[in-house]
Amino acid sequence: MRSDGRQRDESWKGRVVLVTGAGGFVGSGLAAELLERGASVVGIVRDSPGLRLLEALGLHRRLDIISGSITDPGLVHRVINEYEVDTVFHLAAQAIVQAANRSPVPTFEANIMGTWTVLEAARLSPLVQRVVVASSDKAYGDQPVLPYREDTPLGGLYPYDASKACTDILARSYATTYPLPVAVVRCANIYGPGDLNWSRLIPGTIRSGLQGQDPIIRSDGRPERDYLFLDDAVAGYLSVAEHLPELSGQAVNLGTGRSVAVLELVELILRKVGDEGLKPRVLGEASGEIDRQCLGFDKARKVLGWEPATPLAEGIARTVPWYREHLSTGRIVALGNVR
Repeated sequence: MRSDGRQRDESWKGRVVLVTGAGGFVGSGLAAELLERGASVVGIVRDSPGLRLLEALGLHRRLDIISGSITDPGLVHRVINEYEVDTVFHLAAQAIVQAANRSPVPTFEANIMGTWTVLEAARLSPLVQRVVVASSDKAYGDQPVLPYREDTPLGGLYPYDASKACTDILARSYATTYPLPVAVVRCANIYGPGDLNWSRLIPGTIRSGLQGQDPIIRSDGRPERDYLFLDDAVAGYLSVAEHLPELSGQAVNLGTGRSVAVLELVELILRKVGDEGLKPRVLGEASGEIDRQCLGFDKARKVLGWEPATPLAEGIARTVPWYREHLSTGRIVALGNVR
């Protein structure tokens, strides 16, 4: 029995699983759990920062790593067939909202072209039995009614949001048109040990606090987001895969159902860091982001038996020590946007 009370599914033993984006925060966490469950894991990693993250997490010798881009059809097709992959988790993406606003075309290439490349390679393989595709709560866009539910229309209009809405529709299109079991996961903002994208609020604030620096808030501190602990997200991803083909063509929300303001979260982190003398610097400069988001998870509870097991305060308390240890020992550096 796992520490979060969930029974481990033994069905992953001996399976060959492809995780695109294995060099990213969530992908590496998913790969680690799959390895613990006895699966053989193949990871496609585009850039050297992703390799360095896997090294920092001690995973680089435990999975098969292929360097390359998911937008390369030949590469993805070769990996799926040569390694005899039966399950695909497609998580690779350009995942930083600000980077998408600055440079939309590479974001569209990675997130949209990369998705159809992976789906097409999976469709053409006689061995792939199921595919889980990472969408995002951002795909819903700005909505008048919260929390988002799976039947809420997708209205993402900013570059990252639109790319994820396209990813979502492409995945469900393949599930509808072809005999390929595909499901979509729409997650809230995932946080936890191992996220080295310092531009994100939680790791960036923790690092600033541990270094005795006032954290920077790019917005006015009022935007609200739903935050999901990494372990809970990974458990949800695996459960969705375990419910294929039952869930083929469907989307599932993974969130907590409540939103927290940026300023409130920063103050919580500083309390957990233990330096409440620090004060956030509120810049009020952020643009191109949604004001308030949260995800309902009734479907996940009813269909998967899943619900978030980690309250935000507990998740932050479990996250801070990891950064304290790794920053103090010099094991991690600012790796930038890894995937």
